[in-house]
Amino acid sequence: MPALTERKNRFLTAITLLCLLLCTPLAGPPSAVASLSAWDAWGGDARGRRYAPVDQITPDNVARLEVAWEYSTGELTRRSAGMLGNSTAETTPILVSGSLVSCTPFGRVIALDPVTGAERWVFDPGIDPDFQLPNQYICRGVAQWRARIGDADALCATRVIYTTVDMRLFAIDARRGLPCPEFGEGGVVRLQSAAAPQHLGEVKPASPPTVINDTIAVGSMILDNVRANAPRGVIYAYDAISGEQRWTFDPIPQDAGPTEADWLGDSRGRTGAANMWSVMSADPQRDLLFVPTSSAAPDYYGGERPGDNRHANSLLALDASSGALVWSYQFVHHDVWDYDTPAQPTLVDITRDGATIPAVVQVTKQALLFVFDRRDGTPLFPIAETPVPQGAVAGERLSPTQPIPTLPEPLFNTSLTLADLFGFTFWDRRKCRQRFRGARYDGLYTPPSLQGSIHYPGAAGGANWGGAAVDPREQTLFINSTRVASLITLIPRRATAGDSVALSALADLSPMRGTPFEVRREFFLSPWGAPCTPPPWGGLTAYDLASGKQRWDVPLGTINHKLPIPLPFDVSLGTPNIGGPVATAGGVLFIAATMDQYLRAFDMRSGDELWRHALPAGSQATPMTYIADGRQYVVMATGGHLWFQTDPGDTIIAFALPEETRRVKSARQAGAIRKAKGALARFQSSGGANTSSALPGMRPPNR
Repeated sequence: MPALTERKNRFLTAITLLCLLLCTPLAGPPSAVASLSAWDAWGGDARGRRYAPVDQITPDNVARLEVAWEYSTGELTRRSAGMLGNSTAETTPILVSGSLVSCTPFGRVIALDPVTGAERWVFDPGIDPDFQLPNQYICRGVAQWRARIGDADALCATRVIYTTVDMRLFAIDARRGLPCPEFGEGGVVRLQSAAAPQHLGEVKPASPPTVINDTIAVGSMILDNVRANAPRGVIYAYDAISGEQRWTFDPIPQDAGPTEADWLGDSRGRTGAANMWSVMSADPQRDLLFVPTSSAAPDYYGGERPGDNRHANSLLALDASSGALVWSYQFVHHDVWDYDTPAQPTLVDITRDGATIPAVVQVTKQALLFVFDRRDGTPLFPIAETPVPQGAVAGERLSPTQPIPTLPEPLFNTSLTLADLFGFTFWDRRKCRQRFRGARYDGLYTPPSLQGSIHYPGAAGGANWGGAAVDPREQTLFINSTRVASLITLIPRRATAGDSVALSALADLSPMRGTPFEVRREFFLSPWGAPCTPPPWGGLTAYDLASGKQRWDVPLGTINHKLPIPLPFDVSLGTPNIGGPVATAGGVLFIAATMDQYLRAFDMRSGDELWRHALPAGSQATPMTYIADGRQYVVMATGGHLWFQTDPGDTIIAFALPEETRRVKSARQAGAIRKAKGALARFQSSGGANTSSALPGMRPPNR
């Protein structure tokens, strides 16, 4: 028996070492990207997990990250000042056919060498130069499609799929940057709109399409609060090979059906929007497409659209082949707060009572998180229909209740009192209190009013389009949030009301044509421009998805960049933020998003900030990470942001550990190989090589 036990221990040692070896990326000499990990889609993968199974960068070495390469898209010199002032950089690159592929706000698609950052090809669609504020130029990213059979090197066997703000859908050969001739008309499909836009840019696609099997699904961004009868937010699906339209889904039902009671009278024909302006997720195995929808038009007055307005403000699960609705859940009934469903749904498996449940997690602007079984929409935590404030303006019909999940816990406390209000001094805190007393505030879901209502969180979030990242091993979800309030004032329509959104430095005024009101939107700020709400004004939170409890919550961002005198320490009050996090198998979370223009690294277990690097321009995008030729890179696209007014730029920047750090890890991996081979050799020489006779208590593996 002792001899048998010794043989068994040697066998287990060998297997353990080999498992460690196979699970750890190997470093090797530079080549034509001989080894390349995956980041296949805008959200990392089709499920929107923003998780990279790479572990070269760890909490122990992340502080040694350095710039590996930089690339300039050239847009700062290529575009006019007017175009640059009307653009927003929010793109996240992806890996396609061995290249790092990204897009600029003006629709140029660029393929780079992922090791050196050298340019491989550029595709320029010749974007329309006549967009006017606030119809910004934007491209959040691209998607890809691969042929399942045939020659992988053939023209368009792998395609970059993306949209431009002037309503075009392109398919480009991923290796050469050439249009795919059989797709649409010479590689392009002209996108439709459910109604003619009143001006260029009222309807536009901003986010990457979602590719599931051989179907391309496309949503749209519709300019808010211009008119009640805005174009409807129809989802369009196209064949990935031919570009032919396959199906459409209109969240605002135009025929009688199961949602008839949710659109009273003829209201369905008098409103628009309910569009998908964020990013969809896909479950190819179940052929399910997950669609987050926005509010119906306009955002702040719903008297022209009585009823709950299903399927606005919802998560929809569609059959990807047919476009048929499989299930849905509405997060806000009859939205008058601009609480769109803002972010890509996150598909993750959750273990409960020993069973694995395929789940979908949806984060929201109102700082609430919802978790469902993605097969049928069953909530995994109880959701209560909770009474909310009433007493809206004349003509409005509010829902008496709104759905509030008992778990997961909210991102932060969304209740405000006079005692909570912040000020750097007694003077500005008193001014915040005066504004608070003069406005209406009854808690979450306070309706808009003529005196002005405080909405906390404001329409910027809570969570926003950057979405969540998840560590599937630990079933931990990470999400950043903005924690400031808005002041929303309804103004009886004036004869001089304009036809579009009027922007100013501190507020915007929107016409909401077709209703009795205009709407003024502004942040709830002190006279010094600081939020009146308690800090942190931006945060980063980790959740245990099994229990729904928070694991940690930390401020995100500093206000040092706003101080007149530089300080040698952080003023870590957090900042509003746009853009999402990325989780890694190495235990390091990367995120930018803040107004202070840093890329940061956090310890995924504790929430401790481990590293930061100042970026050359605005950071309102989501980073990504991959391993190429044995070296892990973290890549961030930078540029100006129209709404955050961050610094303009056109740089894509990559970070990596110094070469000597990588060589040390490679040597350790080589030692692990030698140790594993030695253990196997010793096991085989002792007679353990006959795997057909299993050890007592062990079974041969099923194949």
